[in-house]
Amino acid sequence: MSEDGHEQNGHEHVPSRQRRRFEGISSRAYEHPADRSALVALRKLTGFDTVFKALSGLLPERSLRLLFLSDSVRVSDQQFAHLNDMLRDACYILDLEKVPPMYVTQDPQPNAMCIGLDEPIIVVTTGLVELLDEEEMRAVVGHEVGHALSGHSVYRTILLFLTNLALKVAWIPLGNLAILAIVTALREWFRKSELSADRAGLLVGQDLRASMRGLMKIAGGNHLHEMNVDAFLKQAEEFESGGDLRDSVLKILNVLPRSHPFTTVRAAELKKWAESRDYQRIMDGHYPRRSEDKDTSVTDSFRESAASYASNVKSSKDPLMKLVSDFAGGAGDLGGRVRRGFGGFASSAPQDEPPSGANGTEQPPSDTPPRD
Repeated sequence: MSEDGHEQNGHEHVPSRQRRRFEGISSRAYEHPADRSALVALRKLTGFDTVFKALSGLLPERSLRLLFLSDSVRVSDQQFAHLNDMLRDACYILDLEKVPPMYVTQDPQPNAMCIGLDEPIIVVTTGLVELLDEEEMRAVVGHEVGHALSGHSVYRTILLFLTNLALKVAWIPLGNLAILAIVTALREWFRKSELSADRAGLLVGQDLRASMRGLMKIAGGNHLHEMNVDAFLKQAEEFESGGDLRDSVLKILNVLPRSHPFTTVRAAELKKWAESRDYQRIMDGHYPRRSEDKDTSVTDSFRESAASYASNVKSSKDPLMKLVSDFAGGAGDLGGRVRRGFGGFASSAPQDEPPSGANGTEQPPSDTPPRD
């Protein structure tokens, strides 16, 4: 390492600092409400684990393990030692008893994943390793260890298998539709699980700025000097609140085929959680323990999830979410709101609707989106 604190390979070293350890922490502490309720419900199902283990003979898990073992670099004290240190540190902070194997695979696309049915394995691409500095990478490793602690690797492997299967049977209309329905549902859970794992990454790195930088680099590449956290978060606000109902529908259609939430949205969600009382309580040592997981109530978990969604809908600036909130609250003139929201797609009003124009006729709505 050079005297200025940088390694010759470009990875920045920062002075070591004490990080808080969360002994016995349950994944419930950081899981997104929708993610958490789904996982608790699945874990409570009698025979659920047995069924999935029975599927292991049908799924290509062994093939995947052999593929990475034979055609990737396994992280160890001898190979990618700095990643190995981060991995062991992340497992220590989240108190994950068994350190999962980790591989670096040649791929210019920045990516990381945690897969496996019996035991999780973590894979990061060279594109990601080369893109992030040490503290940013620490958050990513913590993100993947969070997936392992939550048991996400099982469902992610199922999704990977079904996605590949859907491509192979695309010529069978009914078979493909059935698989796509499952894949779509799994992708929705997958996106929520990413929000959970982002929180785990913050608990491991304990540096919100590094987490934000990493997400910005994933979105805009290695041009950090050209980017600004506040401006990046402003994009998320503009994405959520801008446009009309047409844009709201397009947002849904754009996100459906994605495995991950939009990067600006992830950054905004993580910052909001980092500023919450829940995060501060965890940092103060007050969090649910794994020893209490068996006593978790499915009903309570779903209630918490429903309350969280209701709060999100109520506070959302998205035009469609506002409409849903108004409808749930019994707001009048719903038809007029829909027509105005779609920017004048409907040209006529019902006969019983009172005139709204100065001359007794309804004025055409403006196509200009509302200002923030």
